[in-house]
Amino acid sequence: MSPFPQGGLALIIGAQGGIGQALTRHADQLGQFTQTIGLSRHSNPPLDLLTEASIAEAATHIGQHLKQHEQALRAVIVATGFLHDPTGQPEKSWQQLNAAHMAHSFAVNVIGPALLAKHFLPLLPSDGKAVFAVLSAKVGSIGDNHLGGWYSYRAAKAALNQVVRTASVELKRKKPQALCVAMHPGTVNTDLSAPFAKTGLQVQSPDEAAAALWATLGRLDASSSGQFLNQHGDVLPW
Repeated sequence: MSPFPQGGLALIIGAQGGIGQALTRHADQLGQFTQTIGLSRHSNPPLDLLTEASIAEAATHIGQHLKQHEQALRAVIVATGFLHDPTGQPEKSWQQLNAAHMAHSFAVNVIGPALLAKHFLPLLPSDGKAVFAVLSAKVGSIGDNHLGGWYSYRAAKAALNQVVRTASVELKRKKPQALCVAMHPGTVNTDLSAPFAKTGLQVQSPDEAAAALWATLGRLDASSSGQFLNQHGDVLPW
């Protein structure tokens, strides 16, 4: 076990989503954090992944909050993601590839989290355990891809994993007790995955997924930084 130091701040980005709300509730229940803050497009301040200025403003706000309340930012979980919308669904064939859909997938699933790392990793404390965790997806595993399809989402999550891995190398040099990980939460009953849940697939509630994620994050230490893990802490293939 490598629990979080007592008294820090937990930050959930994407706090209005199904799993984001559950992660916020469970952070409050852990008893390890003094406070939990959720950020989203509807929070105060608002955070829009597609606009770096709003990310920078939100990070400035959190930095000021940390100084004012003499807190350390012990956990940042990025619980955002884009799979489908009314204008575009996951591709079953290369014939369905659409440049606009793929660009939006990369904007939300890769560029947004990368910019979050740019602005929030510097806020992690220099001493003691701190975690920057990004929710990825097992379908982003190149080695585990045996079914094909879902080009945009798979490619974006694979790119996200590389961003996390790369950031972890720099983080180790600057804040050696902190860790940066990509986490597959499992198949969760949310608006993102509900249309694609297959019979026989183990589907969790958001609260089940959140509890497992927090339990795993509580066990990890800096030696796990840069890894791609499932909600139970098992290492997934790149």
